[in-house]
Amino acid sequence: MTVGTAAPTILCVDDDEATGGAVAMMLGRLGYHTVTSPGVLEALQVLARQKTALVISDMQMPQLSGLDLLEVMQQQGDATPVILLTGHGSIEHAVAAMRAGATNYLTKPISFEQLEITVAHALEVGRLRTENATLRAELHTRRTDHDIVGGSPALARALEQVKAAATSRATVLLQGESGTGKELLARAIHQLSDRADGPFVRINCAALPEGLIESTLFGHERGAFTGAVKRVLGAFERADTGTLLLDEVTEMRVDLQPKLLRVLQERELERVGGSDTIRVDVRVVATTNRSLTDEVAAGRFRQDLFYRLNVFPIVVPALRDRAEDVPLLAHRFAAHAAAEGRKAIEGFTPDALALLRSHPWPGNVRELQHAVERAVILAGGPLLEPRHFPELQGARSQSAEPARAPLLAADAEETPGHAFRFPRLTLVDIEQEVIAYALRHSEGNRTRAAELLGLDVRTLRRKLNPGAGRADAG
Repeated sequence: MTVGTAAPTILCVDDDEATGGAVAMMLGRLGYHTVTSPGVLEALQVLARQKTALVISDMQMPQLSGLDLLEVMQQQGDATPVILLTGHGSIEHAVAAMRAGATNYLTKPISFEQLEITVAHALEVGRLRTENATLRAELHTRRTDHDIVGGSPALARALEQVKAAATSRATVLLQGESGTGKELLARAIHQLSDRADGPFVRINCAALPEGLIESTLFGHERGAFTGAVKRVLGAFERADTGTLLLDEVTEMRVDLQPKLLRVLQERELERVGGSDTIRVDVRVVATTNRSLTDEVAAGRFRQDLFYRLNVFPIVVPALRDRAEDVPLLAHRFAAHAAAEGRKAIEGFTPDALALLRSHPWPGNVRELQHAVERAVILAGGPLLEPRHFPELQGARSQSAEPARAPLLAADAEETPGHAFRFPRLTLVDIEQEVIAYALRHSEGNRTRAAELLGLDVRTLRRKLNPGAGRADAG
């Protein structure tokens, strides 16, 4: 026990006064405060009137047994840990006790050392249950109606801006790293606005094939191009009276940016292959994980479009800037993954939470979610432990790629100055190796990989598929 803290109260339940007294005496020697009870009914009265850290109960008693006591406690929602005592050290009794939900069991006669270890373990289980229950309650109170979890100052500032933006019709630009939850904030803006009953349409500009971006945004008429067998409405028309989210807007081709600017300014468009002007009433929210001012300076983004999108900018904080939200998010993801996998996960050990808090989370909330989901799959017990997060402890899974001398040195994973080896590789081979490394490091996210390489996504696509690039050029 920690010096200066009040001694935990342990309830000893046994119809044999001598046995109950002996257990209480040993607990007193260990520094615990004890209360004794001769039966289950009396024990329930004690639990109802005073805070108890642990119950130690005989399994076999007249009328109601220790298993009956455990069952009643569970029905009442009492999560106080229970140790059951039995004079019959059989496997059947141990299995029955653990299946019923006992934290542990002891066989009579009880040794002082065995009691000391078992009680310490049970009290730790109780402490963890209380801590995880507190976090779950905090998660409930700090979870908004829009599925956004957290109470950190950085997130609170962003949410205040979201609420302010929702009351206007201004175009909103959400800026933040990949995986920070920009889409959730965009949905919150829609749901808080007077357009909540209208459609919410999301277009990922980075994921669209280059030849279909214009058609996807503005629609097309029948016969507009090969394969256009019927008229198709674009995202702007489908989002009419609602909200259109342009995710990763910096990936839009420069030649299409004037058309987007026209829709934002004039609220009208023409379908591909059409000549009719169509009026639309759409609120646009755009996101980017890049600096738009840098993109404008590099000539990859029109300055006038930047000004039109940047009417109401909101910076979405990275997870490392709201580290106090990590435990709440982790519990949310664990509960969801456990429900989907039908696993009984109660929470995290203190060491596991400390590990999660200390990780920098370069992949932000998305990386945390994936790490917790993997941990739930690995877990064999009710608590997630550090060993269930091997990737956070420096473990690196071995790639199943064809055996060839690795281009990157072993320490290149974490150091900014990568060391290269050239085992008779051509420049094309070296380029492909570096691209493959960037894709592995970004878990297959091409936008993030392109950012790591200092390329735009279109250039990365051409390098991944050089044949298609030559065909396009011809």
